[in-house]
Amino acid sequence: MSKVKIAIIIGSTRIRRFAEHPAKWFAEIARQRDDMEIEVLDLLDYPMHFFGEQRATTAESETAERWKNKLREFDGYVFTVAEYNHGPTAVLKNAIDLGEFVRKPVAFVGYGSVGGARAIENLRLVFVEMGAASVKTGIHISYPEYLSVVKGEKTLSDYAHLGEAAKNQLDQLSWWAKALKAARG
Repeated sequence: MSKVKIAIIIGSTRIRRFAEHPAKWFAEIARQRDDMEIEVLDLLDYPMHFFGEQRATTAESETAERWKNKLREFDGYVFTVAEYNHGPTAVLKNAIDLGEFVRKPVAFVGYGSVGGARAIENLRLVFVEMGAASVKTGIHISYPEYLSVVKGEKTLSDYAHLGEAAKNQLDQLSWWAKALKAARG
């Protein structure tokens, strides 16, 4: 069977963001597999207007179209999810609202005080409404793990449980991506 194409989406555009750490770590693990082609998409490269905003510039509208077209290339998605005030970043939610994910699987790598669990749970509900399939296993980088990486004391690879969760999540994502790709065909 051919490889499935998976996008890892960096879901924060904040200054000194942590999101690049889990995206790079997860991409390294995913690229070791022979059943997937991996590409990292950074929302910094897609500065878009907010969904439904009338004052969007031509450039922002063109960027939103470029974003939608890019998303269509993939069979599944992994989102890095920062949790702020019990929810995902506004820029990530906006990018999701502007995208198309119908009949494709989604997975999450969260971080924050409770590993981004509340933000991920919020996004799972959003994706159900969008007709996407959320894989069961989430990856939750706890606040102490986050701090150890930010301080340079450890890397995400130092945490065996995160690596095991990544393997399980990738197995599920691969299965769903293949099944849904066949069904869409």
